[in-house]
Amino acid sequence: MQDNFTFSMLKPAIIQDNQVGAVISLIEQGGFTIKAIKLTQLTLTSAEQFYAVHQGRSFFDELCAYMSSGPIIAMVLEKDQAVADFRALIGATNPAEAALGTIRKRFGKSIGSNAIHGSDAVETALAEALFFFPGMSLNLAIL
Repeated sequence: MQDNFTFSMLKPAIIQDNQVGAVISLIEQGGFTIKAIKLTQLTLTSAEQFYAVHQGRSFFDELCAYMSSGPIIAMVLEKDQAVADFRALIGATNPAEAALGTIRKRFGKSIGSNAIHGSDAVETALAEALFFFPGMSLNLAIL
């Protein structure tokens, strides 16, 4: 599977704090092309489904409650080496540990409210993109 796309999600605090434009601008300045974008709101059940890989961990309930607390923006992004480059752009999960200039350093408030989600692998990106954009045919080399 080629690494030319990734999935991202702007978390509720970014929308609530009117920072959507600033974050999307940084994504585009990072060389990413938005191939799909959707403003939506997760239900608690859909948040639990999306984050099922974390079920049983101490932060699972808090994460799902937060992610269903307000609107989110789901995006499919395209760029060569998309997953690795996007993970570098967003920074460490804990904004306090994120590198200067990263999205999480600039906009994250805490580990739980860290501004943005980014897929950790190409296979994960595909599953996450299809969760929000089921049946979507992307003009991306994914096989």
